[in-house]
Amino acid sequence: MPSSDDDHTGTRIKEQRRLARLSQRELAERLPYSYSWLTQVECGARPASADFTAAVARVLRVDVTALTGQPYMTQLHQDRLADLVRPIRESLDLYDLGPDPALTVRTTDQLVTAADELCAQVRATRLHAAATSLPDVVTELTTLAWQTPTTALWQALASTYRTAHDISVKLGYYDLSAVALDRMDWAAQRASDPCLAAVRQYMRALVYFREGEYSIGRRLIGSGHGILGQAETTRETLAVAGQLHLGASVIAARAGVDTVVDTHIEEATALAGRVGEATDVHWLSFGPTNVAMHKMSAAVEMRQYDAALKQAKRIKPAASTATSRRAHFLIDRARSEMELGKADAALKSLVAARRAAPEQTRYHPGARETIRGLVHLSRRTPETLGSMANWIGM
Repeated sequence: MPSSDDDHTGTRIKEQRRLARLSQRELAERLPYSYSWLTQVECGARPASADFTAAVARVLRVDVTALTGQPYMTQLHQDRLADLVRPIRESLDLYDLGPDPALTVRTTDQLVTAADELCAQVRATRLHAAATSLPDVVTELTTLAWQTPTTALWQALASTYRTAHDISVKLGYYDLSAVALDRMDWAAQRASDPCLAAVRQYMRALVYFREGEYSIGRRLIGSGHGILGQAETTRETLAVAGQLHLGASVIAARAGVDTVVDTHIEEATALAGRVGEATDVHWLSFGPTNVAMHKMSAAVEMRQYDAALKQAKRIKPAASTATSRRAHFLIDRARSEMELGKADAALKSLVAARRAAPEQTRYHPGARETIRGLVHLSRRTPETLGSMANWIGM
């Protein structure tokens, strides 16, 4: 049965469209989607995919979050995550204040280890644990880096800023994620670390990818490659270069440039063949498995759902594959299955994503929209689907 809940992306699109004084026909004429597609999304008959939402946000000149409704405050309060955001925000604001003489800090080795543990927690999708520990680690690293500036400390501080970005994005606080990336640049410059600087450009590119600004995303990817080009060729630089190609592949897919997608996938495949499963390099999960997952994601972005599902069935995530990456893959797979009318399979994929990464899945806009789409398609909502819909707040 269709949900009676009118608080969804389609209704927000309608509201923002009316504020822009555009009719449905006028907005549709400016989108790479049909008038029928737009009307179905607005009334809730079709889920608002990430690519569709980004296209609308770009035309209406609003942030994507104005349409998705992020952050999802009701669920964040239920999960006791909302209260953890302010301490993170405050810790990011200490960067230029110098050392805090009243603060007792751990040793360099202990803090470097703590920074790595935070990255591991995010990859394992233990967001509550990571968000709880993050402010203290950032605060202590900031003081110690000012007191005894070393490359290792600046690198660790840059890593914690990257973790702040990751947590902020997963919880829907995109304004905070932008601050975290600025701080990451500040620390990476002091570390004189080209790989960290290139990783930051990759993450910035994904920000513009979410907002539908694909030309800027491509320029940032190019900038990342340029930064790496000035560094010595190592396994680390090769893995980061490969991840940049993967980012470029999904940006090109969203922009509808098939030939460019193929080029970047080929480049990433070659690099993955040289470095193997490089999950240890900057926590990027780069390697043959991630290349296969991005190839499948690119097919989803191009709405080639048959091809995407065929690829998904061939992918067997390695034991070393990060839980966050595995859950994202399952959410992409669920979208393809839903679009092909395979509702039971889509629900199974979403349940698997929830089981693997409950916090990430609950706050993932794609998962929420796919669940909404399945509810609309179901003449009689199965108990499992009803439970999932209630879980995300429908």
